[in-house]
Amino acid sequence: MANILDVAKYFLVKVDRDAGDEITHLKLQKLCYYAQAWHLAIEGVPLCDTEFQAWVHGPVSPHLWDQYRDYKYHPIDPPKDFDPNVLTEEERSFLDEVWDVYGKYTAKYLENLTHVEEPWLEARKGYPPNVHCTRPISEETMKRYYRSLMDNGEAN
Repeated sequence: MANILDVAKYFLVKVDRDAGDEITHLKLQKLCYYAQAWHLAIEGVPLCDTEFQAWVHGPVSPHLWDQYRDYKYHPIDPPKDFDPNVLTEEERSFLDEVWDVYGKYTAKYLENLTHVEEPWLEARKGYPPNVHCTRPISEETMKRYYRSLMDNGEAN
């Protein structure tokens, strides 16, 4: 099982900063969430060792949030000493696919996308839109929901 911080660093090194692209904490959280969700749907097991919670701005890994919270809404710097080979070839290939689908979207678009999907909505049930919530997003719901998108041909 991959470490969530290695998954995040993998996405951070994919950003084409020479082209003016950047990545914020919000977008990084959503990319890691979608990696976890789709891995659950496709492989039946989690990709990484983290829990995602149903925060106001969408799914958040508290462990990942702790690591990058000082950036707030500013772009995150690339990791200085990350070796992508800490991830298996299969994990890197899978993350490349997630990046190809979701990496082109803005953080706000990804946030809005999670807000209409069952896993986040289910975990937020009973909470007003702007009230803090740390309820975990069910991995079983993630697996079922994203697998249903595949089965119905609705996956990106």
